[in-house]
Amino acid sequence: MQDENKNLIIILLVLALFTGATIELSEGSTIMGVILFIIAAILISRMKLKGEEGLQSSKNFMLIGGFIVAADLIYNYVNSSGLGTLDSMVFFLGVSLIAMGTGKRDLKQLGEFGFYISSVFTGLYLIFYSFFGFFNIDFLHLFDHYFVLMPTVAFIKIFGIPIEIIATETVILYGAKPMTIVIGGPCSGLYSMFLLIGIVAGYSRIEKMDMKKTFALLGLAVLIAYIANLIRVLILYITAYFYGMDVMMIVHTHIGWMIFAVTAGGIMYIINKK
Repeated sequence: MQDENKNLIIILLVLALFTGATIELSEGSTIMGVILFIIAAILISRMKLKGEEGLQSSKNFMLIGGFIVAADLIYNYVNSSGLGTLDSMVFFLGVSLIAMGTGKRDLKQLGEFGFYISSVFTGLYLIFYSFFGFFNIDFLHLFDHYFVLMPTVAFIKIFGIPIEIIATETVILYGAKPMTIVIGGPCSGLYSMFLLIGIVAGYSRIEKMDMKKTFALLGLAVLIAYIANLIRVLILYITAYFYGMDVMMIVHTHIGWMIFAVTAGGIMYIINKK
């Protein structure tokens, strides 16, 4: 029981750090994002998981991982682009494969967990952002409008804050002066969902959890991420209304992953106790 409680604490910390790193790399500080990733990786190596037999160590993993890391870095260098969300997860996938290729148990365990997190996130990202975009499937805009923008606007109006929907992903907030706010992209909360799904999938696979419990946790992960993101958007509205757009943008960069981690951690802790 002591090991399980220790694992739970580490998982919650890893959840917070990975979520924060992803958001910081895509919207905030690249240095902060890298630091959070490193701390999360160190914490994963401290976990004592029951699963002893996972993916076998292989030098091929190291070669594939090295190729992925090099390809990602070269691509960004050639195109003079910054390290975005997808880039950071592809890079993390490559590093995880390299760790899996070593003969050291701690590194292999770290790499395997990281492999599941990064591969699940990357796969879901490619489906929802690249595949849907290529075939002009308008899921993202509709999700942002009906499942993020409309419920948050309806809720914030209860408190007398003047706000108006003017487009699929855009609102006007009437504070000291009218402010146009776009609710889209990372504001959809899908990044957090993808990340938490990857963490649950990785932990489930390594711990050999049964499918029923795994799907229940995955459903909970999606619900947690969705609710946490609605809270995040509401805080952004309130911040913009009282303090202006400049302060809101600062809060926008950092508050999301903190709220998500606290909310997810609290719910997972309660469920574990029950």
